[in-house]
Amino acid sequence: MIEYVVPGNIDDRILRSSVERLGRGDLLGLPSDTSWVLACSIHAGEGIRKLRRLSGERDERHFTLLCSGIAQFGEFCSLDNTRFRLIKRLSPGPYVFILKTLPGTEKTLGLKRREAGVRIPDHPLPLALIRALSCPLYSVTAKRSMTGAAALRTTEERDETAGMELPPIPEEELFEGGWEMEDIDNLDLILDTGEDRPRIFSTILDLTGDEVRLLRQGTGPWPA
Repeated sequence: MIEYVVPGNIDDRILRSSVERLGRGDLLGLPSDTSWVLACSIHAGEGIRKLRRLSGERDERHFTLLCSGIAQFGEFCSLDNTRFRLIKRLSPGPYVFILKTLPGTEKTLGLKRREAGVRIPDHPLPLALIRALSCPLYSVTAKRSMTGAAALRTTEERDETAGMELPPIPEEELFEGGWEMEDIDNLDLILDTGEDRPRIFSTILDLTGDEVRLLRQGTGPWPA
């Protein structure tokens, strides 16, 4: 199902309906400031399970908490002044920050490690959804490999990437138009802004150690 929305003037009916869907565990496809993403509510366990099954990724660094502001980071992750200043300088924008999680976050999201990726997208639609939902969205980049049984890598190959730098996403794997995601199984709703998104992905920075570590170079420049 597709709902067409105007990013700068989102229909309240569509926004309320989308929030209700997220609350009961539905998966939504929506644009971000990079490529298209699939997202669910962090408080909908069924939505998180569906998102993980659909993605097929074992490495949790592929998943991101989309937040409306840095204050939401502090509800789930440990954030000191140094990290706060860096994130504030680069947000909103195409950067994912890997942070150590607070006690309880890993249980909420079913994480195996006490760390999570967070970011603030520079796009009005996900920001409006997050504010209306009053909590972050749990998301992953939408890929063409999700439209069928074929996967880019085997489970064993995915497991081997844990702890290493993350490979770039091939441009041909990313979607341009929202309608292209209709063939993704178990995707309940696509919020289509009628805009072609650039086939680009975010830069991932690991802030869990003493030094910033670049895990994946995307459209966001680093060093910045």
